[in-house]
Amino acid sequence: MALVDYLDKGASLGPGEPCLVAGTRTMSYAEVQELSHRVAGALHRSGVRAGDSVAILSGNDPVAFSAVFGISRLGAVWCPVNPRNEAAENRALLDLFDCTCLIFQAAYAPLVETIAPLLPQVRVYVCLDGPTPLGVTFAEWTAGPPAALPAPEHPDTVMLVGTGGTTGTPKGVMLTDRNLEAMSAITLMSYPFTGRPTYLALAPLTHAAGVLCFPVMALGGRIVIMARPDVGEFLHLIEAQRVTHTFLPPTVIYLALAHPDVHTTDVSSLQCFWYGAAPMSTARLTEAIEVFGPVMGQLFGQSEAPMMISTMAPAEHLRPDGSPAVDRLGSAGHPSPLVTVAIMDGTGTLLPAGERGEIVVRGSLVMRGYYKNPAATAEASAYGWHHTGDIGYLDEDNYLFIVDRAKDMIITGGYNVYSAEVEQALMHHPSVYEAAVIGVPDEKWGERVTAVVQPVPGESVDLAAVSAFVRERVGGVKAPKEIFVWAELPRSRVGKILKGEIRDRLCSG
Repeated sequence: MALVDYLDKGASLGPGEPCLVAGTRTMSYAEVQELSHRVAGALHRSGVRAGDSVAILSGNDPVAFSAVFGISRLGAVWCPVNPRNEAAENRALLDLFDCTCLIFQAAYAPLVETIAPLLPQVRVYVCLDGPTPLGVTFAEWTAGPPAALPAPEHPDTVMLVGTGGTTGTPKGVMLTDRNLEAMSAITLMSYPFTGRPTYLALAPLTHAAGVLCFPVMALGGRIVIMARPDVGEFLHLIEAQRVTHTFLPPTVIYLALAHPDVHTTDVSSLQCFWYGAAPMSTARLTEAIEVFGPVMGQLFGQSEAPMMISTMAPAEHLRPDGSPAVDRLGSAGHPSPLVTVAIMDGTGTLLPAGERGEIVVRGSLVMRGYYKNPAATAEASAYGWHHTGDIGYLDEDNYLFIVDRAKDMIITGGYNVYSAEVEQALMHHPSVYEAAVIGVPDEKWGERVTAVVQPVPGESVDLAAVSAFVRERVGGVKAPKEIFVWAELPRSRVGKILKGEIRDRLCSG
């Protein structure tokens, strides 16, 4: 299935049914289809052809998301660009992707005007929501007569995704229609769906929240789009729109749990509340199950194998008596049905259950490769498996446990310490909101286990008590030698904790 096929499938189940909802505006499946045809025609008149890259720089917006299906209808390649990126990073991505057309919101016109002189390949600039000195308005661009499009061509790559440049030069992940079809199939077979779903998208549609729309649309579901993150409005919309499915990263779930309205909101419509993109505290996950009900659903993936390397359905979070299955809440679930997952050592040898090594993956979920980067592609696919860069193990029941990123493992006094394990112990303390654990150079130990914690709002942190609490749970070797309290942990534009910045601040201080 091409990306536009998810829209057309949903339309076949009821063209007049609501497709995209944003505020007081509702677009039916037929309206989104009609707009996608106009976008495809405008692209063709502008000289864009099948296989060309078209970028969208926008916040969460129904017209911008509708344009994705026009790009697909022509057979061009969708390049989602994160508006939170710095100008230099977005320029690098647009240049790397060989983009010929950029569709953007007026709010980002200053950024576009800054980088446009450095993008000679971009021939067409289109502003979604108003006139700007650069390019044409979306209304003018799509107002031409219907175009006679050539027979649809489905390129090998349907989506180019930037890996993010926080740890180096960003790479372009080439995703195929088969990758996204596998992701959608796994979603539909691994989580509960009853009736026409209503999916609430607070997280950026440029990331996980966007691709999760495809399986929802295949069922003729309704997508409620939030233009900006607002936890109070998120809770209100769950009740008002009778939301059945939603996705949030753990940090935003923590904010929702702390919101004063969370205990008075009617969340009975929820069938599945996905979480992923970062480790979640098992203590907070238990709280989320109590507050939102038995609806929490975990997913683990990455840009190179989108979303569904492993899954844990809501029912798997519970024991037969209905209590939280605490022993497996720290896992990433089972390898998903259409994916083969294994654990590999540094020589390419697959390891037995219980042994720790790099998590490697095979299957139609895995990317085609990195765009114009055969060396990185070869490195990521060594020994015939995709290498995730995550360290983990499979237990006797085939649950996958992720213990750390390979680059975050700490070697102290000759012992391997996995920062994620220590972070989980820290976040079980009632005064710790979130934690980051890193290795700091040390003459005696090689690396010194060091933690930075962000306190629960309104709480103070007793460092001696927290230290003793963690030592009791993980032992003296793994327990932090130092713990610092910061009001806020530094984060990337998609909410991930920046351990490199923490390390730089501690080492330079």
